[in-house]
Amino acid sequence: MRTDQGLAGGARPDAGQAGPEGLSRVWEPPFRLNAALVLSVHRRGSGDPAYRVDAAGAIWRTSLTPDGPATLRIVSPAPGRAGPSEAAQRITGTAWGPGAGWMLDRLPDLLGARDDPDAFRPEHPRLLDLAARYPGLRLGRTGRVLEALVPAVLEQKVVGAEATRAWRLLLTWYGTPAPGPAPAGMRVVPPAATWQAIPTWDWHRAGVEGIRARAIAGAARVAGRLERICALPGAEADRWLRSLPGIGPWTSAEVRQRSCGDADAVSIGDYHLPATVGWALAGEAADDEGMLALLEPYAGQRHRATRLIEIGHGGPPRRGPRMPARDYRAI
Repeated sequence: MRTDQGLAGGARPDAGQAGPEGLSRVWEPPFRLNAALVLSVHRRGSGDPAYRVDAAGAIWRTSLTPDGPATLRIVSPAPGRAGPSEAAQRITGTAWGPGAGWMLDRLPDLLGARDDPDAFRPEHPRLLDLAARYPGLRLGRTGRVLEALVPAVLEQKVVGAEATRAWRLLLTWYGTPAPGPAPAGMRVVPPAATWQAIPTWDWHRAGVEGIRARAIAGAARVAGRLERICALPGAEADRWLRSLPGIGPWTSAEVRQRSCGDADAVSIGDYHLPATVGWALAGEAADDEGMLALLEPYAGQRHRATRLIEIGHGGPPRRGPRMPARDYRAI
């Protein structure tokens, strides 16, 4: 086990595959951190085979890293219990599988070490209040683009329950068992070749129609180039993603938020977000154009602003019509 602060160092915790006991790392972030809040964006429903929270509050994630499959267990202090100083927080990561060292090297990135919340200068009273209420919010990055793209495409046009069901079934059928002592049922996302080879009837059984299945298979065909977009400026990464069939502004933003930690990626075309932002910042519902106008003062940090509004429940009372089973805006 090693203990360190700040960004990940160049040395690996160990070489080769983690043994039965796993590899461990303790990281002491030099800033306030709510790990559960940061990581929650990666959870795709309560039955997500790639993300679990156990009875002790530890967070489990799986990933197909460049070195192979891995399971990561993250233990962190509950918010407000880190001790008298921010640096007193101790995040313990334990990982198993061929990709264990890769996952531990990038634990700080996953929890937002490369994020710069000081660049956000809120002026609106609502945003000032939310920034003060959630000082532990950071925007992390996984560095795994296809893993973020597949569930984002599955969430196009449908309600959350339908998308999370498809994600759960596809990982159960085609994913590989999670390495190490992971909670029962956890799986690692399959490689790009497997996404390309899924037959039509299994997409259908999972409730995924042809256009979304083709978008995933098409992205998987260029997975090697896809995984490099996080090294690009946000606008260039957006253009690259949107050049792929079936990938529009909403999907591009959702992918860049999670895989690249893009603080400015706005989910244009979202069913709920424009109204939520409108109510929080203007006291009335807005459309995409109105939302972008309200967020203009925060250019460069617009995703951070919307994330704060979403976790702060900034929308109107929920007494309007529910989202239909299929919505044809979010692409």
